[in-house]
Amino acid sequence: MKKGLIIYKSKYGATKKYAEWLAQEIEYDIIDISKAKIQQVSQYDNIVICGAIYASGISALKFLKKNYEILNVKNIAIFCVGASPFEEKAFNAIKELNLKGELQNIPIFYGRGAWDEAKMNFIDRKLCTILQKVIINKDPSTYEQWETALVEAIGKTCDWTDKKYLLSLIETINKWQ
Repeated sequence: MKKGLIIYKSKYGATKKYAEWLAQEIEYDIIDISKAKIQQVSQYDNIVICGAIYASGISALKFLKKNYEILNVKNIAIFCVGASPFEEKAFNAIKELNLKGELQNIPIFYGRGAWDEAKMNFIDRKLCTILQKVIINKDPSTYEQWETALVEAIGKTCDWTDKKYLLSLIETINKWQ
């Protein structure tokens, strides 16, 4: 068996950046999810799945769910990336929504990503604009943390990626050895 593999799905680059940082740090192989084949992935003992959070879903989980019968004997961790600052209540809601049944005990980690409206496709940019307008019409004193972050990012390019977000994931991976 091979040591470990990082599978990632990145739409705008932040998740790929984290996957590459992690691969350098722990010396795992790395592959874009669009090129991942279960026959190849099943050759690894340890698998880290990296995906972004979009509308409360984690982009790379479809691969895991589809292939869980084969992968359930592996060490698996999930690293998800979002534009919002970490907030435990929101993160737990994401975890409960995405990791049900057999998946609920898979360790999951969070890293803050980036925001660049110029890189967004038309649909994502339009949805974010609509959401921003809804939030702006609220009383700012009632904003949740993610709403404050979204309003603060309007018209800006922000990169909140930081290797520190990988530290607890790396600790978990080191325990697999």
